[in-house]
Amino acid sequence: MTLLECLVGIALCALLLNPLLKTSTDLVIKQIEYEKTQALISEADRAFELIGRAIRMAGYRNIASHQTNKKLSLEINKKSGFRGSDSLIVRHELSDGIDFDCIGNIITKERTKNQLALQGFLVDRQAGVPKGKKVNGGSLICQSLDRQGRTQITTLMNGVNELVIEEINGVQAQYIWGQRLFKVKLKMTDGVRLNLDLERTFSTRNLL
Repeated sequence: MTLLECLVGIALCALLLNPLLKTSTDLVIKQIEYEKTQALISEADRAFELIGRAIRMAGYRNIASHQTNKKLSLEINKKSGFRGSDSLIVRHELSDGIDFDCIGNIITKERTKNQLALQGFLVDRQAGVPKGKKVNGGSLICQSLDRQGRTQITTLMNGVNELVIEEINGVQAQYIWGQRLFKVKLKMTDGVRLNLDLERTFSTRNLL
């Protein structure tokens, strides 16, 4: 076999293999994107579960309680956080069962203020990231009370671009009489190319 024939053979192999290599590379990229997407959806589902549980507990009053505290049970502060995100603050009394805050602590009387438990959610800039460095969105922050009744904050997850909470009024809300409906929207990102818009609707159980 001459040198020319070798070169021709190599060129033909390259022509045949290039499409296969490109296809394999594309498949790997798609697989990575799929796994990242599923991870973001899983994180969002966890956030929705915690926020939804807090909304359902908002304004709960124990039948044995003689509290007359009329402090707001559910507060939404519009565009108060990272990139115009909303924030949510929920207050409620303790039930006769076991109540958990947004980081999994059992809520005891020590973890209340004026006999009310507090759970809050907001999006803030990721801590510890140098200014100017590109980040994958903000951090979803949980607010709760420690054993001294002081507000503590805990980062639940990163990759949150925006949190939007809207109360649903009018015809849509009439289907559930005596309750208030809230649409919660999360914009998740990996900071590169994935941007997911996810939403859930939750109803209160203790507010009119």
